[in-house]
Amino acid sequence: MDTLYKYISEHSTPQTEALEWIEKQTHIRTNHARMLTGPVQGRFLKMLAGALSPARILEIGTFTGYSAVCLAMALPEDGHLDTLEVNDELEELILEGFSRAGLEKKISLVTGDAKETLAGLRKEILEDGTRQKYDMAYIDADKREYPEYYRLVFDMIRDGGYILADNVLWDGKVCQSPLPRDRQTQGIAEFNDMVAADPRVESVILPVRDGLNLIRKLGQDV
Repeated sequence: MDTLYKYISEHSTPQTEALEWIEKQTHIRTNHARMLTGPVQGRFLKMLAGALSPARILEIGTFTGYSAVCLAMALPEDGHLDTLEVNDELEELILEGFSRAGLEKKISLVTGDAKETLAGLRKEILEDGTRQKYDMAYIDADKREYPEYYRLVFDMIRDGGYILADNVLWDGKVCQSPLPRDRQTQGIAEFNDMVAADPRVESVILPVRDGLNLIRKLGQDV
């Protein structure tokens, strides 16, 4: 798989200098570099966002900001991305990465518990009317909470908009029988089952790295 990934990477458009910096700093300054989106999936996210043309994106799980930069690069001039991260110790690295990419004005970083932040955003969108619905959401945070993230974010997405969820194959654990009992695998499996049974959406799981669930929200005008 490493050989295949190397081949794919060498035959895909290279990452930008800012993304190279984020990747390097992630390896130097964190103990969880495996969580990095990486150049292949990052390029895929940028191209997908470019094709879908979202103006407002919500990201749940910033880590060191690699995927946020990839998505924000596809935004129109007046587009904006809100990204949520629980670990405030990463803030300096994240913000410098945004600045190096020239995207600091297009991305807002919110640190804190994602579920609490999402509850506040839901109120602003659905009750107060002070914020527009998002065109796209990208979920790549605590795997145990994927079902709850889906419930919270669904009504915050416009009809015809998209929800992307990363790591939905979880190293193949979701296919094992019996299903492993760890909470991460259980959470992702529940999420995948929930999406597959939801008549309000159409979806497809793509075998990009650890699996990407591409979910399109249906509606009367779609």
